[in-house]
Amino acid sequence: MELLTNDLTNEESMLCETVYKWADNYLGPIQEEIDEEDKLPDGFFKQLADLGILGITIGESYGGAGQGIMMQTLAVEQIARISPALSMTYAAHSNLCANNIYKNGNEAQRRKFLPPMCTGEHIGALCLTEPNAGSDALGGMRTTARKAGDKYIINGTKMFITNGTVASTLLVYAKTAPEKGAHGISAFVVDAHSKGVTVSKKLRKCGMRGSPTVEFSFEDVEVPAENLLFEENQGVHVVTSGLAYERITLAGNSLGSAEQALLYSIKYAKEREQFGKALKDFEMIQQKLADMYCLVEASRGLVYKAARFADSPNGKKGGKGTELDKLAAAAILFAAETATKVACDGVQIHGGYGYCLEYPIQKLWRDAKLLEIGAGTSEIRRMIIARELCR
Repeated sequence: MELLTNDLTNEESMLCETVYKWADNYLGPIQEEIDEEDKLPDGFFKQLADLGILGITIGESYGGAGQGIMMQTLAVEQIARISPALSMTYAAHSNLCANNIYKNGNEAQRRKFLPPMCTGEHIGALCLTEPNAGSDALGGMRTTARKAGDKYIINGTKMFITNGTVASTLLVYAKTAPEKGAHGISAFVVDAHSKGVTVSKKLRKCGMRGSPTVEFSFEDVEVPAENLLFEENQGVHVVTSGLAYERITLAGNSLGSAEQALLYSIKYAKEREQFGKALKDFEMIQQKLADMYCLVEASRGLVYKAARFADSPNGKKGGKGTELDKLAAAAILFAAETATKVACDGVQIHGGYGYCLEYPIQKLWRDAKLLEIGAGTSEIRRMIIARELCR
């Protein structure tokens, strides 16, 4: 069964078909193993590079594909249909780290950092959240970067960092002028193998297993001044310019997860019989499937609208007072809550089998909840939408 495609171009449809086929063939047979062992499969990033999507939004002169947020979102969506966890790992590298360097870096930084990230030689991670600074990531930040001649000295801790165990290139936010609060934050590109950078803890999660999540410690880490991204004390600019794109991209993860949960449920409802007839012939099951379908397609419309807007001339700037900020928050709010709802209803349709690890619907259920929390909680997203509506 094919769900709606919302008027995708031929190029977009081809990308979806290629990425989904790869995910189904490569990740499908080992998804249970990935989940049980909480292990990133060998060669994952190299295969993404061979598909041509690892640097999908990066300019061709730096080794990327030169595409936009819409294509990035579609790739994330298709991987998430099989593994939301590895889709998130892909997005953390390609969007949260590489795309931010591409959008905010100078020419020398782009030439140095992006080509190996597009080939999978270097893996990226974004280091923003801290143990005591989640939703208030900027105001509550305690990590500092002190200027010392031609370098900065970074000290602090970062929490919930995707790709932490495999990353070699870190995009780290730290306060260079603590007295200025959020307006004294700067962004740095940091070599994860630098002296003083350590993975202090690998986090055990109930979902999104296979996507490595860690706590990072930075102790007197020396970073060349040339690795300062954009300008000193302008880290807020880097955050706001990238956060809307992050939310749209990760909304694609929720969309793919919800879509696959619906497809699993339709298949099961056709095959499973109770009281002498197929589940699909029971009115209550039909109601659930119909509601799930409507939620998935409404999510698709909102996510694709936000992604296309991000690629338009008016979508080049995020932050307070922008349509991009509002659309991005709306897309991930609705898609993430849809994914949780659809997966939960999918488990209910599967009955006792839906609660067993042998059936992949339960994994989508466990995975879905995270995207109501990461990249700004559902509550924060509602605040953003209301703020922009009431200006």
